[in-house]
Amino acid sequence: MNSRNKYKTRQRDILIAYLASLPGGHVTAADVCAYCRQQGMPIGQSTVYRQLENLVAEGIVNKYLIDANSPACFEYIAEPAREGADACFHCKCERCGALIHLHCEEFAAIREHLSSSHGFALDPLRTVLYGLCETCRASEGMLDRC
Repeated sequence: MNSRNKYKTRQRDILIAYLASLPGGHVTAADVCAYCRQQGMPIGQSTVYRQLENLVAEGIVNKYLIDANSPACFEYIAEPAREGADACFHCKCERCGALIHLHCEEFAAIREHLSSSHGFALDPLRTVLYGLCETCRASEGMLDRC
């Protein structure tokens, strides 16, 4: 671990407290900046990015890269991640851009199948399924179709 990651700063404490208040939640760096401004605790955007990346490097925050056009999402996991730990998969609506976070046991089975039967290690931090969300499908009268 990089020695500068060990420093406890007021900004780091604010960031961790905010992330911990959202169990299982996903936020962007912009979300963090907006929250801090609303709370009267302005933190520079570069500080937020740097602190988030430090927390990712320490293994207490997961970083999800959805696609080249979307900002990274961050999820607080409280303690260093374990290999094969419960990871979040994502669905992204191709029409409205909604991002749906999935913690489904079925994906763990798919991941295990890919590993044992095909020798392929799926990276759940970079796994996104694309399609249409329920709202967009309903607006098009497509709910009865898969």
